[in-house]
Amino acid sequence: MAFQTEYAFTLPNGLIDREGNLHREGTMRLATAADEILPMRDPRVQQNPSYLTILVLSRVITRLGSLTALRPEQVEQLFAKDLAFLNDMYQRLNGLEERSVEAVCPACGCRHQVPLNFTQEG
Repeated sequence: MAFQTEYAFTLPNGLIDREGNLHREGTMRLATAADEILPMRDPRVQQNPSYLTILVLSRVITRLGSLTALRPEQVEQLFAKDLAFLNDMYQRLNGLEERSVEAVCPACGCRHQVPLNFTQEG
């Protein structure tokens, strides 16, 4: 069995490019150490640590619609809901934080926590 390094996603809203095309379907790859270390040298991150998210996502998103690589300026144009979605996915894929949602059993009505699983594994 091959080790999976890329995962598909669909953005809640999507990126609208200069021509008015909507891009929602994409792929994200697992992060490398360089993906997290190299952006730390960028002056934009040194001025505003929150910008690290923009740079890291621009490195690990391998496709969004017909775009085969995202520039940081394009990631800046994402809607806040999409940025949050991608950041959550990044955290989950790279094992940085476990996420779950509350679910209600349709049969008995009991509430319980269900882990989010972007990878569809397990």
